[in-house]
Amino acid sequence: MKLAARVGQVTPSITLAITAKAKAMKASGLDVCSFSAGEPDFPTPAHVVAAAQKALDEGKTRYGPAAGEPALRQAIAQKLNRDNRLPYEPEQVIVTNGGKHALYGLMMAMIEAGDEVIIPAPYWLSYPEMVVLAGGKPVIVPTTEETGYKITPEQLRSVITPRTKLLVMNSPSNPTGKVYSPDEIRAIAQVVIEADIAVVSDEIYEKILYDGAEHLSIAAVEGMFDRTLVCNGFAKAYSMTGWRVGYLAGPHALINAVATIQGHATSNVCTFAQFGAVAALEESQDCVAEMLAAFTKRRSVMLERIRALPGITCSEPEGAFYLFPNIAQLGLGSIEFCQRLLEEFQVATIPGLPFGSDANFRLSYATDLDTILRGMDRLDKFVASLQ
Repeated sequence: MKLAARVGQVTPSITLAITAKAKAMKASGLDVCSFSAGEPDFPTPAHVVAAAQKALDEGKTRYGPAAGEPALRQAIAQKLNRDNRLPYEPEQVIVTNGGKHALYGLMMAMIEAGDEVIIPAPYWLSYPEMVVLAGGKPVIVPTTEETGYKITPEQLRSVITPRTKLLVMNSPSNPTGKVYSPDEIRAIAQVVIEADIAVVSDEIYEKILYDGAEHLSIAAVEGMFDRTLVCNGFAKAYSMTGWRVGYLAGPHALINAVATIQGHATSNVCTFAQFGAVAALEESQDCVAEMLAAFTKRRSVMLERIRALPGITCSEPEGAFYLFPNIAQLGLGSIEFCQRLLEEFQVATIPGLPFGSDANFRLSYATDLDTILRGMDRLDKFVASLQ
């Protein structure tokens, strides 16, 4: 059976592949310290689970609207108004099967053959693949540790062409943990407005901020609301990764187009899961603060250990739950580094290459302190073996 040519244009997610390998090694009896998956280790908050269970008990298990349950679309619109100063109406929100599905639906609805999509590197590894699947051309813009792994207005201006359709922004960033300051967001917005292009703002980590870092949605900048698509979800802030509930907010026409595509692709998101998401937004946010406190401690411990390693540098993340150390001085590419670390010392991490930087690797500290301490001991031994 012949496969479509588009399949050969994209690569499988290396994050999922390494996570699966680490799980297989664990299942075989090996003690693996895994820092690979971007998944909080906390249980989903009890009130969220209770709301979904109540929906089940009430028989809310049938098909629902393709764009999402009205109660959830309303709750999301209220959240965006309250937390982000974005005056969305419920009809400008679509509920999707996770934030990833929101981004994919957007690309399919917006990108045509030959359209250029600007993606600052390092980037979440699925962004370019989605653009390719939609027939577009990813335009990768390398950034450096010196600029905080952020695209500058000058860089952005230099790569915009008549074919440019969209800029992808991700703050806080996966994999770097960097956060664009409000002034940096406004400066990028000015270039976007001058060039008359659109932006998708991936804000999935907006609740996970450290040391006074401030999240400003680029959609809130004057002149940006009607040219911005805001992507978010419940996986990271509420430890709901397996629930697969995300959302996209934007202009009516674009949201309607994504809803049409979703109606033919997946129909509605799991009905009772959506009622759990309503509870996540409308009830106590103490769970978010508790998880953030734990992430803050873990970040401090892991960062201190990483920075003590010879030949490795690491900037401090301001958000999310990742470190993105630079290993250029060690003389290994990121794939060889991570493969050897997993096979020789049973520590699972993600190479930087699929994120757009072969000089780095990614670690998630969304795991317990004991695992972090044991894993850092092993990483110390591995780096020593390379000297």
